[in-house]
Amino acid sequence: MENGSSVLVFKLSGLNGTMENRYVLLSLTVVCYYFILICNITVLYAIASDKGLHEPMYIFLCNLCINALYGTAGFYPKFMYDLLSPFHVISYAGCMIQIFVIYSSALSDFSTLTVMAYDRYVAICRPLQYHSEMTNQKVKKFIVFCWLEPFFGTTVAVLLTSRLTLCGSYIEKLYCENWAVVKLACYSTTANNVIGYIVIIVYFGHAVLIVCSYIQLIKTCIKSKEGKYRFMQTCMPHLLALFNVSAALLFDAFYSRYGLTSFPQSLRNFLALNFLFVPPILNPLIYGLTLTKIRRQIVRLFFRKIGIA
Repeated sequence: MENGSSVLVFKLSGLNGTMENRYVLLSLTVVCYYFILICNITVLYAIASDKGLHEPMYIFLCNLCINALYGTAGFYPKFMYDLLSPFHVISYAGCMIQIFVIYSSALSDFSTLTVMAYDRYVAICRPLQYHSEMTNQKVKKFIVFCWLEPFFGTTVAVLLTSRLTLCGSYIEKLYCENWAVVKLACYSTTANNVIGYIVIIVYFGHAVLIVCSYIQLIKTCIKSKEGKYRFMQTCMPHLLALFNVSAALLFDAFYSRYGLTSFPQSLRNFLALNFLFVPPILNPLIYGLTLTKIRRQIVRLFFRKIGIA
């Protein structure tokens, strides 16, 4: 039996049975990670280089892209190393750090999308008060909120997990996941479960705020053609990104708690990687392709780079 003080490394089993295709997987992972980097950095640079895009909605989008770079950095480099290594292990400290980075990033995504929903509500439902409501100072406070809230919740969860006495070191995933470590505990994990439910309740409250915002948005937008156009231009990308992140988080939550070992390993890996793969790629693509100002700036930068303009 191993206790918390004697577990120095965790064994990751997610790649078991797939190592014969590891070079194919490595190639796909490298392409995917570089595509994530390119997409998010391109949107960030496009917004930073155009003062006309220094508005709350685009600043929150920058936060979404920065968060994608932060979260994926907690997984992809280690995963690529594991694909080249015959041993798939991670140190105890590395495991706790990976849990913190990946899950604080996932929660920060949802916090940012909640703030973006409020921004769209004020812009469309209360346009005359928008500039007085969404001041630079308030935008800064929202950005701090998008990071501090997830960091606080994840820190508490990781600290509680790190205090557990463990009776094993075998994690049935591609990366360290909080619930997977908690399941290794020898004794009661009531405190961890309580914190988990509190986090779920808090973010369910975020979802309620988003729903209420969109009820008001839809009521306002259906009254005129201009309103419908603004909704399609600025709200539809947000809704797609929101659905994207929510679906990925639900996949991960259900897989972590109720994942069946009878599922094929490839399907279990997809469920585990969904929120580390889909949102970081689709979010910048959705906004970069659908928001006219960003799309024009990206095209302008591209032609300038190749010397046409």
